[in-house]
Amino acid sequence: MEKALCVFWHKGYETASVDDLTKAMGLSRSSFYGAFGNKQDLFHQALSHYSRRALKTLRAVADAGGDDPVGAMMEALANPQGGRDGCMLINCLTELAPHDDEVAALGRQHLESIDEIIAKALEPSDPGRALDKARAYASLAIGTLALRKAGVPGERISQTLKQARSVISP
Repeated sequence: MEKALCVFWHKGYETASVDDLTKAMGLSRSSFYGAFGNKQDLFHQALSHYSRRALKTLRAVADAGGDDPVGAMMEALANPQGGRDGCMLINCLTELAPHDDEVAALGRQHLESIDEIIAKALEPSDPGRALDKARAYASLAIGTLALRKAGVPGERISQTLKQARSVISP
């Protein structure tokens, strides 16, 4: 699954071919179709795998965030030094969600989970009270992914996140 995920992440769904996938995964075409059905089914499985992994990582960041778990999560979401590949899920939402209801649903579920993780860090005893603020933090952090894809330096992205936090926090 990780190898398929890398192919989709670097090439995008449309340009990733079954040949690219079978080569990366070390499978014959018949094994590929027998195991995954088709390219779209594999893609949905890979995207779900990515989402589960990313949310698990974000929960770990929240737990290890010390005095500023929200700041740590925003940095993790934005990943300012992460290069131009961006976030696989956000890339897929912009490329495919308008035409693929399953991708759109997974994306909404993923984003809602991010909001809930941040809200729990903001108000551990009553995360529902902090959900609007959590959505704002998540939206700002995720929005900086466009800066990354445009090649904006990581230091500038980190500074943008700090400024955004000062606007939301009061």
